[in-house]
Amino acid sequence: MVLPNLVTVLAICAGLTGIRLAFEGRIELAVSMVLLAAFLDGLDGRVARALKATSKFGAEMDSLADIVNFGVAPGLVLYAYLLDGAGAPGWIAALLFAIACGLRLARFNVMAHEPDRDNWRSGYFTGVPAPAGAMLVLLPAYLGFLGFPPSTGFSWFSTVFTALVAFLLVSRIPLWSGKNMGRIRGDLMLPLLLVIVLYVLLLFNYPWHTMTVTALGYLAFIPVSWIGYRRRETAEQQGGAEPPSGTG
Repeated sequence: MVLPNLVTVLAICAGLTGIRLAFEGRIELAVSMVLLAAFLDGLDGRVARALKATSKFGAEMDSLADIVNFGVAPGLVLYAYLLDGAGAPGWIAALLFAIACGLRLARFNVMAHEPDRDNWRSGYFTGVPAPAGAMLVLLPAYLGFLGFPPSTGFSWFSTVFTALVAFLLVSRIPLWSGKNMGRIRGDLMLPLLLVIVLYVLLLFNYPWHTMTVTALGYLAFIPVSWIGYRRRETAEQQGGAEPPSGTG
């Protein structure tokens, strides 16, 4: 059980190091460390399940790490880079994001202990997941690395955007998670692997362009997922039968 907990501890170290680097002015490296922390935080549970080393201690440790890596670290890094330019409202937005992330994680933990919902609804998140929220809230930083000057106007835009992401975290918007997608067809396996490899290569060679497109794509996916959920809900009410799997 040591390895999964070690990954969790390394994720916390990466998130806290990102905060230090941000206040030292090394913003690009700070954002990279926060993204690394988010990646490691998502990896520890999979390592634990693969090694059959899950434990209550590990689950509690992971929950405590989540608030640091998905809430506190992104909020403080963005504050050091941009939100500080908006004054007190920028700090309020950073606090709102961190608190919203904590509330989102608490709701997720509570819902995890509730009886399973019916089949197709269990494939949807309630609100934006904390890892996705951490990735989204750093969008102004990605844009800044691509050449947007950290002006007062951009700081105010970042403040409003941070508050919006905080709202998305605690909202009841249904977001398709892909949990019920099932096994991938054999004829799609190789093209999917190629797409994943292409994404990783783009991430290494054009990190901020790739993260910007990823964040914008996720924002565009939110209304699509909501519309798909409502259509399936309407079809269920009208026909009484479970609609086919997928987002719409």
